[in-house]
Amino acid sequence: MKQANRFMSDMLDFDDESSVTDVLWRACKPTAIEVHDGAVVMSVPFEAYRRALTMVRDAELPRRQHQITVRAYGDSVVRLTFALSDVVPDTSNAMLEWHDSLVSEALTVQPTEMGWSVLDTRGCVRLRVQTADVPTVHWSDLIPPPPEMFNVTVVPDGVVEVPFMTWDAFFPAQTDSLPLAYVERNSKPDRTLFALHAAHDEKYAGTGERFAGMNLAGRTFVLENTDALGVNNRRCYKNIPFFVSSRLYGLLLLTTAHLRLSLADISTRAAQGLVEDEVLDMFFIGGGSLERISYNYRRITGFPRDVPNWSYGTWMSRMSYWTAEQTSEVARRLREGRFPADVIHLDTGWFDEDWVCDWEFSKEKYPDPAQYIHEMRNNGFRISLWQRPSIGTNNHLFADALEKGYIVGPGQNSEQASNFNQLEYTAPIDFTNPRAVAWYQGMLARLFEYGASVIKTDFGEDIDMSAHYAGMTAKQLHNVHALLYQKAAYEVTQKSTGEGIIWARSSWVGSQRYPVHWGGDTGCTWDGMAGTLRGGLHLGLSGFAFWSYDVPGFHGVPDFMNSRPANDLYVRWTQMGVFTSHLRYHGAQPREPYEYPEVSDIVRQWWMLRYMLIPYLAAQGHKATITGYPVLRALVFHHTDDPMCWVIDDQFYCGDSFLVAPVMNADGVRDVYLPDGRWVDLWTGTCYEGRQWLHNVQSQLSHMPVYVVYGSTVPVYPESVQCTDHMDMTKSVNLQFDAQYRGFSSSILGEVTRLA
Repeated sequence: MKQANRFMSDMLDFDDESSVTDVLWRACKPTAIEVHDGAVVMSVPFEAYRRALTMVRDAELPRRQHQITVRAYGDSVVRLTFALSDVVPDTSNAMLEWHDSLVSEALTVQPTEMGWSVLDTRGCVRLRVQTADVPTVHWSDLIPPPPEMFNVTVVPDGVVEVPFMTWDAFFPAQTDSLPLAYVERNSKPDRTLFALHAAHDEKYAGTGERFAGMNLAGRTFVLENTDALGVNNRRCYKNIPFFVSSRLYGLLLLTTAHLRLSLADISTRAAQGLVEDEVLDMFFIGGGSLERISYNYRRITGFPRDVPNWSYGTWMSRMSYWTAEQTSEVARRLREGRFPADVIHLDTGWFDEDWVCDWEFSKEKYPDPAQYIHEMRNNGFRISLWQRPSIGTNNHLFADALEKGYIVGPGQNSEQASNFNQLEYTAPIDFTNPRAVAWYQGMLARLFEYGASVIKTDFGEDIDMSAHYAGMTAKQLHNVHALLYQKAAYEVTQKSTGEGIIWARSSWVGSQRYPVHWGGDTGCTWDGMAGTLRGGLHLGLSGFAFWSYDVPGFHGVPDFMNSRPANDLYVRWTQMGVFTSHLRYHGAQPREPYEYPEVSDIVRQWWMLRYMLIPYLAAQGHKATITGYPVLRALVFHHTDDPMCWVIDDQFYCGDSFLVAPVMNADGVRDVYLPDGRWVDLWTGTCYEGRQWLHNVQSQLSHMPVYVVYGSTVPVYPESVQCTDHMDMTKSVNLQFDAQYRGFSSSILGEVTRLA
């Protein structure tokens, strides 16, 4: 039986019913190259292929000529733009926030024996184009000769070479990837695609909050923001079209469109992608290390903003607190129990009707919101408020907001239109409309006048794809909606309170500028804990500095609302959270530590340790805003050349100094990998040489394996406090981890926390 070309099916969707009219246009070797205003423009012919069992050249369609623009920024970024329109994308884009140090390089072209080299002002080669013919071979009538292929190598930093995957075929008509191509549907450009060479041992990471293993080689992902409904599947709240390679380059696909990335999967020889847009805008990013690659990515898309010190304290929440009296009681019990905390979050229940978000406190539940928030603030608690970026037909704001264009109604003949008629429609706020943004920010500003400190910008992953938006099509808006939404909330928060912070779930390119993001709705299980950490490791490799999650998971298993997390899971997740940039408790069941009396003493001690570490966390957080480092880091950030670190996804660095190995089972036993260097056991003070496994490390429930880089100086707060209001950072002392360190119990950490 003849088999269809799997590339055409799996990558191009040519087996889809709507693909009957599709025509594939594949790039041939460039025919000309010129310099225009410091950029290089290549002329590239494309030839047509029809949908068939194999790649069949359509001789009736003549070749087309298109242009590819090459630009360089600084010494480590090369941008290739292939636009099937008259407009080449520029730098005015919501996803971009150019750093002043990142300036355009004037490029020149130099002929070579094989084609052309593109050089910068320092004489470094930033791109090579091969136009020399391939060796002539004999082909039978049954197997057509190979086409003239696009053979280009990008050298983003003048050192690391990133070749397009030029020849990836069993024979020319049976290909597994194409270096550069596009697909027309109904005679209009519909999607673009590319393929880069993947070495046999090349590894990849990033692409957003990916809940997969550390090395993404051999995986294919659809980058389409959606409610992930957990952290143990392929869905993703935070897709970021940016990945890093063990070859030491990064690739940013600057688009808001849905796209597919296949990293050495559909073809093990190619890292290839398909973008559902007529523009393919590729930023090749070098720098010599993953940290520098991430730094250069941030120079393009923006650096994370710093966060206030109080945000490093404990956040307490559940779904949901219902009244002022209930939250006041929670605050009282936390203080009486000596559980240090700084934030109480009001989830879906602070309105008149649960989930019906009108940005107004229920007069019955919170009769005097300003006085309530003032009293909570005097007790050391800031208030966080849940809301959503949409309005339902059962909301009193709906009719007026729809009439004024602040929200959008469904398109005709859609399922949403039917729901609309049945009063079940939820309309998204149109953040492409400046008037809608001002209206939304005005409602948040009133909450800040009451004294609220932070807004939980929940949802944002989905919009009505049938609706018509003011600034762009639904297809263009879907993924970037999260960025526009969070930008609006962050900016009004900073303007109103003087402190920029949100609590966000979804993301796209540029969202890292507006912290903090959390990991979404994970199950209260060990595998939920493991999947959560994987997501955070990949997100840190995608430009994000700050990240958190719901401790100890969000929903119960098997009963969503009624299955409470086990005591040991509560403790183990707490321990991991202490070493994450932000620590928030939230879920479908009670999360307050006094609700878990069998382990509440251990939790209290770990919270005390958390507050002792706030000087360190704040310093590492600030560093993360001016470098490429996140607070929570995958091991490969520091050990890129260690193949073992490319597969470890259950350990992490907390800042520069701590190596954390969370316990993710009820047995309290795990293996720990110590990478290159010298390490100090936090608990015993024992020193270890790195590049070794410690097998069957046993940890009693009150302990978790933590190791410190030998020679580290860690600032800690030397007193027990109940909130950050009681902290005077000038009192911080430095704790040295070297041969003089005698273990946790003999240090100031043990003296204050009594954590034995």
